[in-house]
Amino acid sequence: MNEAPALPRLREVINLHGLIATRALGQNFLLDEQLLARIAAIPGALADRAVLEIGPGPGGLTRAMLRAGARVTAIEMDRRCLPALAELAEAFPGRLRVIEGDALRIDPAGLIDEPYAILANLPYNVGTALFTRWLSGESWPPRWTSLTLMFQAEVAERIVASPGSDAYGRLAVLAQWRASARIAMKVHRSAFTPPPKVMSAVVHVEPAAMREGVSARTLERLTEAAFGQRRKMLRQSLKALPGALARLEELGIDPARRAETLRVEDYLAIAARMTE
Repeated sequence: MNEAPALPRLREVINLHGLIATRALGQNFLLDEQLLARIAAIPGALADRAVLEIGPGPGGLTRAMLRAGARVTAIEMDRRCLPALAELAEAFPGRLRVIEGDALRIDPAGLIDEPYAILANLPYNVGTALFTRWLSGESWPPRWTSLTLMFQAEVAERIVASPGSDAYGRLAVLAQWRASARIAMKVHRSAFTPPPKVMSAVVHVEPAAMREGVSARTLERLTEAAFGQRRKMLRQSLKALPGALARLEELGIDPARRAETLRVEDYLAIAARMTE
């Protein structure tokens, strides 16, 4: 691998291009390059690996991945950031492709025709929607090999939560059904510019074997209904979902229980019976 080119400090890039983070786009920039390098190292060696990044902003995490040898495809909807990213692409010829657009409207399958990792300091306002999309769909395993994503700490805790905890809910079931998830790093709010009001954490997710015979759409509908009224008994929260209460009875699950008391395996068993 060629020696990485010298680059201006991220703060200089931001000042040069007038990149003030905007709340409307959920932006909070990370400028600590040592921290960014640690995040880029979480999924393992990146040399010559394809990586998808969402919301690169001024390119802090992008440059960390490029320095590690990755081939990066970045989706950015804030056109103010495009000149800074173009300069980064010039510094790493052939290694960075920038797509202007909304990641919620772009299918990565049309951009990358090989297995790829996803690394991103996700904009807070779209992070959960993107995460659930990457875990959805009937086809599994996915094209992506891992997800390394920055979330608000509260959202990260919801992804890895255990049954019975306040954080346990739909995100945990969807994530733990067909993947393994862990909090890889906690990040203090002071690391960002501007500092958000909440703490953050990096979640690392890898695909895993899943229970057969479960429809992703059925499981999504089931968990949406159950946790949509999580303080109510299942007999109340699931009554509008055809067949759900009958499946509880077949499996010997007390309908007086609440959603957070059921294990992931319980939801999979219910969804499998509903899929039959």
